[in-house]
Amino acid sequence: MLSNIFSFIVTIAFTLFGVALILRAWSYAIRLHPFNPYSQAIFSLTDWLVQPIRRFVGPSGRFDTPSIIACWLTAFVFQLIIWVTLTGQAPLVQMLLPTVFSGIFMVFKWTFNLILWATLIQVVLSWVNPAAPIMPVLQTLTAPLLNPIRRLIPNFGGLDFSPLVLIILAQIGIVVLEQIVFSLAGI
Repeated sequence: MLSNIFSFIVTIAFTLFGVALILRAWSYAIRLHPFNPYSQAIFSLTDWLVQPIRRFVGPSGRFDTPSIIACWLTAFVFQLIIWVTLTGQAPLVQMLLPTVFSGIFMVFKWTFNLILWATLIQVVLSWVNPAAPIMPVLQTLTAPLLNPIRRLIPNFGGLDFSPLVLIILAQIGIVVLEQIVFSLAGI
């Protein structure tokens, strides 16, 4: 029972930190203003890991490579901790390479989770409080994903179904990636 509680707490902590790293990379890619209070909070939360990596690897184009590497490291360490928690022993040497690849898929799973939640929060706030201070940030984050969907599906008299399509696609991505992660890591 204690290992389940510990596993739950570790999962929440690592997922939230991984999502913060993805948000950092995502805000860099879409050029979200760095002095935005939400960006500042994410920078202060993740700087301790990203800045040392930035000394060796810089951003490339629209990709914040140090944040992506930090997210992968977070996923890798997370899976090692979960392995030890669930099995009670250190991972075997032959499990390290699959865990490396599993960490990559875990980053994609966290990304799809972020897409799902950002879209869902944006939809709910658009109904409840469209003038909420976080709405411009959510719209900036989700617009590059929603706009191509809006071009593909027809207009239904003012009803925008693109968030629903994006949420469904993100959920499908999460399910597929979860299966890949579990099969690779053997967890």
